[in-house]
Amino acid sequence: MPAPRIGTHNGTFHCDEVLACFFLRQLPEYKDAEIIRTRDPAQLAECDVVVDVGGEFDPKRHRYDHHQRSFCDSFSSLCPEKKWVTKLSSAGLVYLHFGHRILAQLTQQEEGTPSLEVLYNKLYENFVEEIDAIDNGISQWDGEPRYAMTTNLSARVGHLNPRWNDKSQDTEEGFKKAMEMVGTEFLDRVDFYQRSWLPARAQVEEAVRTRAEVDPSGEVVVLGQGGCPWKEHLFSLEEELAMETPIKFVLYPDQSSQWRVQCVPAGLHTFQNRLSLLEEWRGVRDEALSSLSGIPDCIFVHASGFIGGNRTKEGALEMARRTLRAVADATPANGS
Repeated sequence: MPAPRIGTHNGTFHCDEVLACFFLRQLPEYKDAEIIRTRDPAQLAECDVVVDVGGEFDPKRHRYDHHQRSFCDSFSSLCPEKKWVTKLSSAGLVYLHFGHRILAQLTQQEEGTPSLEVLYNKLYENFVEEIDAIDNGISQWDGEPRYAMTTNLSARVGHLNPRWNDKSQDTEEGFKKAMEMVGTEFLDRVDFYQRSWLPARAQVEEAVRTRAEVDPSGEVVVLGQGGCPWKEHLFSLEEELAMETPIKFVLYPDQSSQWRVQCVPAGLHTFQNRLSLLEEWRGVRDEALSSLSGIPDCIFVHASGFIGGNRTKEGALEMARRTLRAVADATPANGS
């Protein structure tokens, strides 16, 4: 039985069709597929799947081009439950239709599991969408950028094409190198998200779900292990769980087995806090801080109030509780 054939265009290659071809080769039915690079309609018609060429988008026939004038689809238009509105390239089209199977194959997880869906969403938003946008000429910002970005994955793929004045304009070897490069980076990202990012999310989710056991306010969570990246997961989970009361403090042990109490920022990209540790504690350390606060074993409170330390978990928790109580005491009761 002849090997299946993946068709894409010849000549100058771009990151989207390189990644699309790599994606397809992760599937059992295409792992040994021959990649046919041509614009000849007769040759493309004989291919089992065609990406980024041919002027057709027809998933039933495995045709995944996005260059035709009639094409304006995004993830959101094809899967209304998804939020992304960036116009799809061939990479995004293949990922949309085959991504769950590809990730199940790579991670050995079952399709349909919640963790695989989280991984699928994350890899589109933090890997594939950028390639879709760049290939379709969609900027991240309005107006002129402050500086040039020339080392992203799409740019590095582009640099593997022959230079305009090279004697040989053959692109086959560069295409193979590009597939190896994008594949290595995608697999590395999958590995990171599966082995580091997802376990961090699981730890934060468990802390969020058990927060009422830490403090009745539900505004303090405790992470059992220090070093866990929690901010992105916390904001996502608050939204997913439709939490009415936002979390104000995160407690965790540091490398010396002492405890930190850290304020939750107002957003992912701001230094402002939802609630900072008490102003009179800021910049005070050790016994002076314990004496001032009435809480034993204090170590410090940062001058900006975003983080503090205590030798015990109970002490760190009390620092958070005292701050919450001070705000509650300062807030007038309704009708008063």
